[in-house]
Amino acid sequence: MNIRGDHLTEREERILNCIRDSIAELGEAPSIREIGRSVGLSSSASVVYHLDQMERLGAIRRTERDGHGKGIALGQ
Repeated sequence: MNIRGDHLTEREERILNCIRDSIAELGEAPSIREIGRSVGLSSSASVVYHLDQMERLGAIRRTERDGHGKGIALGQ
């Protein structure tokens, strides 16, 4: 995914697909809770952990950090 050879985990790929689908269908990213439900994570903290990793790898960008997924945009 990036020049260091880092890549997304299978779960992070599922999260990315969830975000892509939501943006395509609704015009905005899903909430943290919606992402969790979609990929089988009951803990918001787990979703945030994966989003942090995905942002570090450049797969997504976040403009808001108030616990809502609405500030998520696709990277690059």
